[in-house]
Amino acid sequence: MSIDNQLREKICNLNIDLQRYGLVAWTSGNVSERMADGKSFLIKPSGVMYEDLTPAQMILCDLDGNVLEGDLAPSSDTQTHAYIYRHMNHVNGVVHTHSNYATAWAAIQKPIPCGITAMADEFGGDIPLGPFALIGNEDIGKGIVETLRGHRSAAVLMKNHGVFTIGKDAKAAVKAAVMCEDVAKTMWIAHTLGTIEKIAEKDIDALYSRYQNIYGQKGEGK
Repeated sequence: MSIDNQLREKICNLNIDLQRYGLVAWTSGNVSERMADGKSFLIKPSGVMYEDLTPAQMILCDLDGNVLEGDLAPSSDTQTHAYIYRHMNHVNGVVHTHSNYATAWAAIQKPIPCGITAMADEFGGDIPLGPFALIGNEDIGKGIVETLRGHRSAAVLMKNHGVFTIGKDAKAAVKAAVMCEDVAKTMWIAHTLGTIEKIAEKDIDALYSRYQNIYGQKGEGK
């Protein structure tokens, strides 16, 4: 199996993982990863059921969102992924979901406040809220980049839309999407019970540093 085919299988499986983790419904959501050349990325095709996805169906696009290889139309969010890759050189994986609890925060147009250590560990603070934008052009991508620049969070809630996450590769971005929904649910429950007491910034810094630099096995991803 060539590296290209291995990557196609990886991205196909990570897209299917979105359904396995309960982050998507029907055909919504998508995962992409930047290729080693830095000039192209693989992304899920548009409107294909997750149970029908195959590695060969993954679409190769350039960083302007143009299809380079593939027989199917790419995801409707392709322009968003392309914009992120063009403007965030450290990002090599992008995920989009409409996961229930995180999207509920987006619907009430509020960031998710950092009230538990798991948020401090993974996101380094609140999960921020990005602007409303329509699908189909670069506006969503612009809002994501502007919101996440200078922010430690790997996730952003786009107003009245859903969740986008970024990572060093597609697997890291999927992990961020899974963790975003997990903490969104916990904080939503807390929000219904009373006032959320946010963690102090100095403690968030300490928790984030420990998790990012010490937690886990040496040489392995978080």
